[in-house]
Amino acid sequence: MKFIKVDTYEKLSRSAANIIAAQVIAKPHAVLGLATGSTPIGAYTRLAEMCDAGDVDFSLTSTVNLDEYVGLSPANDQSYRYFMDKNLFSKININKDATSVPNGCAEDLDAECERYDALIADKGGIDLQLLGIGIDGHIGFNEPDEVFEKGTHVVTLDPSTIEANARFFASRDEVPRKAITMGMQAIMQAKKVLLIANGKNKEAILHAALFGPITPKVPASILQLHPDLTVIYSEV
Repeated sequence: MKFIKVDTYEKLSRSAANIIAAQVIAKPHAVLGLATGSTPIGAYTRLAEMCDAGDVDFSLTSTVNLDEYVGLSPANDQSYRYFMDKNLFSKININKDATSVPNGCAEDLDAECERYDALIADKGGIDLQLLGIGIDGHIGFNEPDEVFEKGTHVVTLDPSTIEANARFFASRDEVPRKAITMGMQAIMQAKKVLLIANGKNKEAILHAALFGPITPKVPASILQLHPDLTVIYSEV
């Protein structure tokens, strides 16, 4: 594990963007696993700037996102497809058809989970997986549980996750209660994992995840077993 502590969110975003860009430059056909939430926005902004400057080319790159809310269409401004289109895909020269987000409106959610796992496998797996971490230790929407879920699956969101995400909605009641999330197998089989976190409130859970026991009650703790993990943390 490589642990990088920086003193500002700007430095975190720049460092994360540099690592992602280096992956794409080294392997233009790279498969990037991407995350949503407030933490990656700075890195996505920096990647867009780098692309606009001609420093990185995403035209051959493909992406798979970690998760999506159940019941939100891509046109909903709180869906993760909308988030990715707004914050990254519309700002870089990526082929939109090469970007994948789980379909939270699929009629058969179990079939959608199977389709998503097959899609990742067909791409040859993920070259670099970007992760954030929830206050309860979740990665993607893999919430604290009795077991580590292997494949893509539908999850009932933890109350702490609903509370944390309520700031993005008009009210807490509008936050979806379920989501589709990539499971631990695809995450752990990624060739590289990049975990980013900012804020003093993430310090305790980061310590538990990275230096405590490996347990599904702290989902991110499984990353201790990954052979190529980089963590970037900023207190602010």
